[in-house]
Amino acid sequence: MFRATVLTLYPEMFPGALGLSLAGRAMERGDWALESVQIRDFATDKHRTVDDSPAGGGAGMVLRADIIAKAVDHASPEGDERPRILMSPRGKPLTQERVRELAAGPGAVILCGRFEGVDQRVIDARELEEISVGDFILSGGEPAALVLLDAVVRLLPGVMGNDVSGDEESFEGGLLEHPHYTRPQEFEGRAIPEVLTSGNHGKIAKWRRAEAEKLTRERRPDLWAARAGKKG
Repeated sequence: MFRATVLTLYPEMFPGALGLSLAGRAMERGDWALESVQIRDFATDKHRTVDDSPAGGGAGMVLRADIIAKAVDHASPEGDERPRILMSPRGKPLTQERVRELAAGPGAVILCGRFEGVDQRVIDARELEEISVGDFILSGGEPAALVLLDAVVRLLPGVMGNDVSGDEESFEGGLLEHPHYTRPQEFEGRAIPEVLTSGNHGKIAKWRRAEAEKLTRERRPDLWAARAGKKG
């Protein structure tokens, strides 16, 4: 079973949307489990302080190495094979490939950063894998952790119902997904492309592939270039 442990200053943010729809039903069935751990529980003073001013000066506060280390060690004791992840805007971009790797594993321990960040010493000492969900700044790592877990949980066996339903989605095979259509046949003068109602599955597959390639070239030239590089 996939087990996720989230270390956060706001455990009430979980499971959030993960408690609804397919992910929520899968959790109820016991297909995966989620635990949220309050970082302040590992503070040592009466004020439950977890941060301090940055060494060298500057604005904001930094999560302390000693407090975070205790939280990580509690969530991931010796022998726990789950990867330790820090949601961070400076991390490696989250990819569908990494999502699939995580979904195939035993789970993850996820640290949600806050303030200016986390003391680098605990990142190094506990070998935290820094992952980013985009080139933008959030108030904290919690929304990013929810995004990561949503992407992973939907790939767990039985969660989506149809195990092949994700095979042609965006980023699978290095392409964005082709356009979709459904009834009515005509909407505000726009008809469903004729090929999709032809019943010719070969032509439909060819059309979808061509549309996916066109969209990828236009909207994500980086993906298109990377795909071309792999072929070369």
